[in-house]
Amino acid sequence: MMNCLVCKSGDMKPAKESYFAKLKNCYVIIENVPYYKCDQCGETVYSASVMERIDDILEQLENVASKIFILDYSSAA
Repeated sequence: MMNCLVCKSGDMKPAKESYFAKLKNCYVIIENVPYYKCDQCGETVYSASVMERIDDILEQLENVASKIFILDYSSAA
């Protein structure tokens, strides 16, 4: 188990949440994104591989003409 980098006493527990991003011409919501959350202070941390995948997803969607785009992380990963 990983200790929290902020409060130093909490444990980082796996969880999932929606990730929101505003691009040039649209809003993107990626649902069920895995992350770690401190059980003491609530600090959240995404792994490097998850952030790389989110960056890839956002790059692909940047030229989409729609105003709002919602997708599930597990189907895009």
